[in-house]
Amino acid sequence: MSLAEGLESKSLAASQSSDPTVAIAFGGGGARGLAHIHVIEALDDLGIRPVAIAGSSIGAMMGAGMAAGMTGAEIRDHALNTIGKPTTALTRLWSARPETMRQAIENGWRLGQFNAERIVGAFLPEAVPATFEELSIPTKIVITDYFDHCEKICETGDLRNAIAASAAIPAVFRPVERDGRIYVDGGIYNPVPFDHLAGLADIIVGIDVVGLPSGMPGEKLTTTDLMFGASQLMMQSIIEMRRKAAPPDIFLRPEVHQYRMLDFLKAKEILEASKGIGEQLKHDLDAAFAFRKKL
Repeated sequence: MSLAEGLESKSLAASQSSDPTVAIAFGGGGARGLAHIHVIEALDDLGIRPVAIAGSSIGAMMGAGMAAGMTGAEIRDHALNTIGKPTTALTRLWSARPETMRQAIENGWRLGQFNAERIVGAFLPEAVPATFEELSIPTKIVITDYFDHCEKICETGDLRNAIAASAAIPAVFRPVERDGRIYVDGGIYNPVPFDHLAGLADIIVGIDVVGLPSGMPGEKLTTTDLMFGASQLMMQSIIEMRRKAAPPDIFLRPEVHQYRMLDFLKAKEILEASKGIGEQLKHDLDAAFAFRKKL
Protein backbone atom coordinates (compact mmCIF):
# COMPACT_ATOMS: atom_id res chain seq x y z
CA MET A 1 0.00 0.00 0.00
CA SER A 2 1.38 3.42 -0.97
CA LEU A 3 1.41 6.36 1.43
CA ALA A 4 -1.36 8.07 -0.54
CA GLU A 5 -3.55 4.95 -0.52
CA GLY A 6 -2.90 4.47 3.20
CA LEU A 7 -3.83 8.04 4.05
CA GLU A 8 -6.95 7.81 1.88
CA SER A 9 -8.02 4.70 3.78
CA LYS A 10 -7.32 6.34 7.13
CA SER A 11 -9.18 9.49 6.07
CA LEU A 12 -12.23 7.42 5.18
CA ALA A 13 -12.15 5.73 8.58
CA ALA A 14 -11.69 9.09 10.29
CA SER A 15 -14.67 10.56 8.47
CA GLN A 16 -16.81 7.91 10.11
CA SER A 17 -15.63 8.96 13.58
CA SER A 18 -16.18 12.13 15.55
CA ASP A 19 -12.68 11.99 17.03
CA PRO A 20 -9.88 14.11 15.55
CA THR A 21 -7.08 12.22 13.81
CA VAL A 22 -3.56 12.02 15.24
CA ALA A 23 -0.12 11.74 13.62
CA ILE A 24 3.07 11.35 15.64
CA ALA A 25 6.77 12.01 15.13
CA PHE A 26 9.19 9.93 17.17
CA GLY A 27 12.52 11.70 17.60
CA GLY A 28 16.07 10.37 17.67
CA GLY A 29 18.27 10.19 20.75
CA GLY A 30 19.82 6.75 21.07
CA ALA A 31 19.00 4.94 24.31
CA ARG A 32 16.93 7.92 25.47
CA GLY A 33 14.45 6.90 22.78
CA LEU A 34 13.28 4.03 24.96
CA ALA A 35 10.98 6.68 26.46
CA HIS A 36 8.93 6.39 23.25
CA ILE A 37 7.56 3.14 24.64
CA HIS A 38 5.50 5.12 27.19
CA VAL A 39 4.09 7.20 24.37
CA ILE A 40 3.00 4.13 22.42
CA GLU A 41 1.49 2.57 25.55
CA ALA A 42 -0.45 5.79 26.24
CA LEU A 43 -1.86 5.76 22.71
CA ASP A 44 -2.81 2.10 23.20
CA ASP A 45 -4.61 2.96 26.45
CA LEU A 46 -6.58 5.68 24.67
CA GLY A 47 -7.39 3.42 21.73
CA ILE A 48 -5.69 5.82 19.33
CA ARG A 49 -4.03 4.57 16.15
CA PRO A 50 -2.12 7.35 14.40
CA VAL A 51 -3.02 7.93 10.77
CA ALA A 52 0.64 8.61 10.00
CA ILE A 53 4.03 8.20 11.70
CA ALA A 54 7.40 9.83 11.14
CA GLY A 55 10.67 8.91 12.80
CA SER A 56 14.38 9.62 13.04
CA SER A 57 17.05 7.21 14.30
CA ILE A 58 15.68 5.20 17.24
CA GLY A 59 12.39 6.98 16.63
CA ALA A 60 12.31 5.26 13.24
CA MET A 61 12.70 1.90 14.98
CA MET A 62 9.97 2.62 17.53
CA GLY A 63 7.66 4.08 14.91
CA ALA A 64 8.14 1.09 12.62
CA GLY A 65 7.25 -1.24 15.49
CA MET A 66 4.00 0.60 16.12
CA ALA A 67 3.23 0.86 12.40
CA ALA A 68 3.76 -2.89 12.12
CA GLY A 69 0.95 -3.44 14.63
CA MET A 70 2.99 -4.00 17.79
CA THR A 71 1.57 -2.71 21.06
CA GLY A 72 3.61 -0.63 23.46
CA ALA A 73 3.67 -3.57 25.87
CA GLU A 74 5.10 -5.83 23.17
CA ILE A 75 7.78 -3.29 22.28
CA ARG A 76 8.61 -2.89 25.98
CA ASP A 77 8.96 -6.66 26.44
CA HIS A 78 11.17 -6.93 23.38
CA ALA A 79 13.43 -4.09 24.54
CA LEU A 80 13.82 -5.42 28.07
CA ASN A 81 14.46 -8.96 26.82
CA THR A 82 17.15 -7.87 24.36
CA ILE A 83 19.06 -4.69 25.13
CA GLY A 84 17.81 -4.76 28.72
CA LYS A 85 19.72 -7.98 29.41
CA PRO A 86 23.52 -7.67 29.04
CA THR A 87 24.11 -11.30 28.13
CA THR A 88 21.36 -11.28 25.49
CA ALA A 89 22.54 -7.93 24.11
CA LEU A 90 26.11 -9.20 23.81
CA THR A 91 24.92 -12.38 22.09
CA ARG A 92 23.02 -10.34 19.52
CA LEU A 93 25.96 -8.02 19.01
CA TRP A 94 28.16 -11.06 18.46
CA SER A 95 25.73 -12.35 15.84
CA ALA A 96 26.08 -9.01 14.02
CA ARG A 97 29.88 -9.15 13.92
CA PRO A 98 31.71 -9.08 10.54
CA GLU A 99 31.59 -12.44 8.80
CA THR A 100 35.32 -12.53 8.19
CA MET A 101 38.44 -11.06 9.77
CA ARG A 102 39.15 -9.33 6.47
CA GLN A 103 35.86 -7.43 6.76
CA ALA A 104 36.64 -6.56 10.36
CA ILE A 105 40.03 -4.98 9.67
CA GLU A 106 39.36 -3.63 6.19
CA ASN A 107 41.01 -0.19 6.02
CA GLY A 108 42.10 -0.63 9.65
CA TRP A 109 40.25 -0.36 12.93
CA ARG A 110 38.49 2.97 13.26
CA LEU A 111 35.56 4.79 14.79
CA GLY A 112 32.30 4.00 13.08
CA GLN A 113 33.29 0.39 12.48
CA PHE A 114 29.90 -1.12 13.32
CA ASN A 115 27.60 -2.10 10.46
CA ALA A 116 24.24 -0.42 11.15
CA GLU A 117 22.27 -2.85 8.99
CA ARG A 118 23.64 -5.84 10.88
CA ILE A 119 23.01 -4.25 14.28
CA VAL A 120 19.48 -3.16 13.36
CA GLY A 121 18.76 -6.62 11.97
CA ALA A 122 19.97 -8.21 15.19
CA PHE A 123 17.77 -6.08 17.47
CA LEU A 124 14.62 -5.24 15.50
CA PRO A 125 11.54 -7.29 16.48
CA GLU A 126 10.57 -9.99 14.00
CA ALA A 127 7.18 -8.27 13.66
CA VAL A 128 8.81 -5.39 11.78
CA PRO A 129 8.45 -6.34 8.09
CA ALA A 130 10.90 -6.02 5.25
CA THR A 131 9.11 -3.24 3.35
CA PHE A 132 7.16 -0.05 4.04
CA GLU A 133 4.26 -1.42 2.01
CA GLU A 134 3.65 -4.13 4.65
CA LEU A 135 3.11 -1.62 7.47
CA SER A 136 -0.43 -0.99 8.71
CA ILE A 137 0.23 2.74 9.27
CA PRO A 138 1.86 4.97 6.60
CA THR A 139 5.35 5.79 7.87
CA LYS A 140 8.06 8.28 6.92
CA ILE A 141 11.67 7.72 7.96
CA VAL A 142 14.20 10.55 7.80
CA ILE A 143 17.75 9.88 6.61
CA THR A 144 20.61 12.26 5.78
CA ASP A 145 22.25 12.19 2.36
CA TYR A 146 25.91 12.72 3.17
CA PHE A 147 27.11 13.92 -0.22
CA ASP A 148 23.91 15.69 -1.30
CA HIS A 149 23.92 17.59 2.04
CA CYS A 150 20.22 17.26 2.78
CA GLU A 151 17.55 15.13 4.40
CA LYS A 152 15.64 12.51 2.45
CA ILE A 153 12.35 10.87 3.33
CA CYS A 154 11.91 7.13 2.93
CA GLU A 155 8.34 5.84 2.68
CA THR A 156 8.51 2.99 0.17
CA GLY A 157 10.71 -0.03 -0.46
CA ASP A 158 13.24 -1.57 1.91
CA LEU A 159 12.14 -0.66 5.45
CA ARG A 160 14.99 -2.20 7.42
CA ASN A 161 17.62 -0.53 5.25
CA ALA A 162 15.90 2.83 5.84
CA ILE A 163 15.83 2.28 9.60
CA ALA A 164 19.53 1.38 9.58
CA ALA A 165 20.37 4.49 7.56
CA SER A 166 18.35 6.70 9.92
CA ALA A 167 20.15 5.19 12.92
CA ALA A 168 23.67 5.32 11.44
CA ILE A 169 25.17 7.68 14.03
CA PRO A 170 28.55 8.96 12.76
CA ALA A 171 31.54 7.75 14.80
CA VAL A 172 29.47 4.74 15.92
CA PHE A 173 28.23 3.19 12.65
CA ARG A 174 29.40 3.05 9.07
CA PRO A 175 27.27 5.01 6.59
CA VAL A 176 24.51 3.01 4.91
CA GLU A 177 24.04 2.68 1.16
CA ARG A 178 20.54 3.01 -0.29
CA ASP A 179 19.74 3.30 -3.99
CA GLY A 180 23.38 3.99 -4.75
CA ARG A 181 23.62 6.90 -2.30
CA ILE A 182 25.41 7.14 1.07
CA TYR A 183 23.31 8.00 4.13
CA VAL A 184 23.87 8.71 7.82
CA ASP A 185 21.78 9.47 10.91
CA GLY A 186 18.48 11.19 10.09
CA GLY A 187 18.71 13.21 13.29
CA ILE A 188 21.54 15.29 11.85
CA TYR A 189 19.07 17.20 9.68
CA ASN A 190 15.76 16.53 11.41
CA PRO A 191 15.83 15.12 14.97
CA VAL A 192 12.01 15.22 15.44
CA PRO A 193 10.38 15.18 11.98
CA PHE A 194 6.93 16.53 12.89
CA ASP A 195 7.07 18.93 9.93
CA HIS A 196 6.68 16.00 7.53
CA LEU A 197 3.29 15.19 9.06
CA ALA A 198 1.78 18.62 8.37
CA GLY A 199 -1.67 18.32 6.82
CA LEU A 200 -1.93 14.57 7.41
CA ALA A 201 -3.91 14.70 10.68
CA ASP A 202 -5.90 17.08 12.88
CA ILE A 203 -3.39 16.80 15.74
CA ILE A 204 0.37 16.52 15.19
CA VAL A 205 2.48 15.22 18.09
CA GLY A 206 6.27 15.49 18.36
CA ILE A 207 8.35 13.60 20.94
CA ASP A 208 11.87 14.95 21.56
CA VAL A 209 14.32 12.56 23.24
CA VAL A 210 17.51 14.31 22.13
CA GLY A 211 18.05 15.68 25.63
CA LEU A 212 20.80 18.10 26.70
CA PRO A 213 24.40 17.46 27.74
CA SER A 214 24.57 16.07 31.25
CA GLY A 215 27.01 17.08 33.98
CA MET A 216 27.89 20.22 35.90
CA PRO A 217 30.37 23.08 35.39
CA GLY A 218 33.81 22.00 36.60
CA GLU A 219 33.12 18.33 35.92
CA LYS A 220 35.76 16.54 33.88
CA LEU A 221 34.40 15.66 30.45
CA THR A 222 35.64 12.88 28.20
CA THR A 223 36.11 13.29 24.47
CA THR A 224 33.05 11.10 23.95
CA ASP A 225 30.96 13.25 26.30
CA LEU A 226 31.96 16.36 24.38
CA MET A 227 31.29 14.77 21.00
CA PHE A 228 27.79 13.59 21.86
CA GLY A 229 27.02 16.67 23.97
CA ALA A 230 27.90 19.01 21.11
CA SER A 231 25.69 16.90 18.84
CA GLN A 232 22.79 17.32 21.29
CA LEU A 233 23.21 21.10 21.32
CA MET A 234 23.26 21.18 17.52
CA MET A 235 20.13 19.06 17.22
CA GLN A 236 18.26 21.13 19.80
CA SER A 237 18.97 24.27 17.78
CA ILE A 238 17.55 22.54 14.68
CA ILE A 239 14.45 21.46 16.60
CA GLU A 240 13.81 24.98 17.87
CA MET A 241 14.10 26.46 14.37
CA ARG A 242 11.62 23.93 13.02
CA ARG A 243 9.23 24.56 15.91
CA LYS A 244 9.26 28.28 15.21
CA ALA A 245 8.55 27.67 11.52
CA ALA A 246 5.70 25.17 11.98
CA PRO A 247 5.07 24.01 15.57
CA PRO A 248 3.27 20.72 16.21
CA ASP A 249 0.06 20.77 18.25
CA ILE A 250 1.71 18.79 21.05
CA PHE A 251 5.43 18.70 21.75
CA LEU A 252 6.82 16.68 24.66
CA ARG A 253 10.25 16.06 26.18
CA PRO A 254 10.64 13.08 28.53
CA GLU A 255 13.02 13.31 31.49
CA VAL A 256 15.99 11.57 29.91
CA HIS A 257 18.74 14.21 30.03
CA GLN A 258 20.81 12.26 32.54
CA TYR A 259 21.31 9.31 30.20
CA ARG A 260 23.85 9.02 27.41
CA MET A 261 23.08 8.09 23.85
CA LEU A 262 24.55 4.60 24.19
CA ASP A 263 23.14 3.75 27.66
CA PHE A 264 21.00 0.93 26.27
CA LEU A 265 21.92 -1.42 29.11
CA LYS A 266 20.14 1.04 31.43
CA ALA A 267 16.82 0.32 29.72
CA LYS A 268 14.92 -0.27 32.97
CA GLU A 269 16.26 2.93 34.52
CA ILE A 270 15.39 4.99 31.46
CA LEU A 271 11.87 3.61 31.38
CA GLU A 272 11.38 4.33 35.08
CA ALA A 273 12.73 7.88 34.82
CA SER A 274 10.59 8.74 31.79
CA LYS A 275 7.28 7.11 32.78
CA GLY A 276 5.56 10.47 33.36
CA ILE A 277 5.54 11.20 29.64
CA GLY A 278 2.67 8.77 29.07
CA GLU A 279 0.30 10.55 31.43
CA GLN A 280 1.39 13.93 30.08
CA LEU A 281 0.51 12.83 26.56
CA LYS A 282 -2.91 11.60 27.68
CA HIS A 283 -3.59 14.94 29.38
CA ASP A 284 -2.48 16.95 26.36
CA LEU A 285 -4.46 14.80 23.92
CA ASP A 286 -7.61 15.16 26.04
CA ALA A 287 -7.16 18.94 25.92
CA ALA A 288 -6.47 18.91 22.17
CA PHE A 289 -9.50 16.71 21.46
CA ALA A 290 -11.75 18.94 23.55
CA PHE A 291 -10.48 22.03 21.73
CA ARG A 292 -10.95 20.46 18.29
CA LYS A 293 -14.50 19.39 19.08
CA LYS A 294 -15.41 22.96 19.99
CA LEU A 295 -14.37 24.22 16.57
